[in-house]
Amino acid sequence: MGFLVQLLAFILSLLLVSMRAEDIINSPQPCDFRAIFNFGDSNSDTGCMAAAFYPEVSPYGETFFHQPVGRASDGRLIIDFIAQHLGFPLLSAYINSIGTSYRHGANFAAGSSTIRRQNRTVFEGGTPFTFEIQTEQFNQFKQRTGKFFNQARKSSFRGHFPRPDDFAKALYTFDIGQNDIAAAINRVGTEDSHAVISDIVEHFSKQVQNLHEVGARTFWIHNSGPIGCLPVAMPVHNNATNHTPEAGYLDQNGCVNYENDMAREFNKKLKNMVVKLRAKFLDASLIYVDMFSTKYELISNANKEGFVEPSEICCGYHKDGYHLYCGNKGMINGKEILAGSCEDPSKYISWDGVHYTEAANRWIVNRILNGSFSDPPVPITHSCRALKL
Repeated sequence: MGFLVQLLAFILSLLLVSMRAEDIINSPQPCDFRAIFNFGDSNSDTGCMAAAFYPEVSPYGETFFHQPVGRASDGRLIIDFIAQHLGFPLLSAYINSIGTSYRHGANFAAGSSTIRRQNRTVFEGGTPFTFEIQTEQFNQFKQRTGKFFNQARKSSFRGHFPRPDDFAKALYTFDIGQNDIAAAINRVGTEDSHAVISDIVEHFSKQVQNLHEVGARTFWIHNSGPIGCLPVAMPVHNNATNHTPEAGYLDQNGCVNYENDMAREFNKKLKNMVVKLRAKFLDASLIYVDMFSTKYELISNANKEGFVEPSEICCGYHKDGYHLYCGNKGMINGKEILAGSCEDPSKYISWDGVHYTEAANRWIVNRILNGSFSDPPVPITHSCRALKL
């Protein structure tokens, strides 16, 4: 009897949340976002690593920008489409000093970034711009722009920075964790993966709480995509002998099961973290966005949606166990190879084996902006109002 009462109470709570979410969706008053502040890795880096170290080379950026612009794609990223959807210009990378404006926000994301600190140099695929550093950069940005805005009352430069009260009315977006999961996968068997993932999520939680402490109130948090479905992870690009993987190693889409299972565990713990922070911060709106399901849906229906097989890579050379990444030249079997791009990137999901094409990013973002893959299920334009649920 007690279990039945609890079950009915749970169902009623779901119905109430659904009804309130419907009220938000139908509300004529969307959020009055003044800016966007983004934190993440190469999935949303709009120029940090290119400004700090080596710039991207052609053919990166060829589809939309017609030149390399610091994005790991042929065109726009999901964060670019989000900014445009909300009526903002594309976000400038925080450390990019050339031709930048931060009036409507800033992007702190950096390629190869992780939530936890990693014992890797930049040349080993690491980065100094961990999530912790990104939030510290934001704090510095907020403090310095506030002082500058108040001191330079008559300066035209004030138009290049957010107003002090814009920070509380901004949207804070997050897409990070995939590199942490990849690092944990590489160390399977040498450490407790479950404990590592729990620790990663705890580090994430700490930084979100730090941002809340300095005024952030609306959080749009992406979970990890299906890392086992990245073409460079698939045996088809890594198996020079064409050896058939053992049963259960791959799923029906050719994705590596145990890698996706690691991502699922991270996502489950990340969602639990979001739920806990909602209970702690009643003045904040925290939206959990299921990017894994969105991307996996695209991968599962690639041909139906007009794409080639999801294992195919548009830019780069990945054959017979050899890997030459997009835009690079190399000698393979005595022959110089230029790892150029495919004829039509819009037909591909994967741009370079790790990152998505603009066409795939557009497909994904069209599924997430309306709240279909969000918890609670509210569109991004009304995400600030989810605190009322």
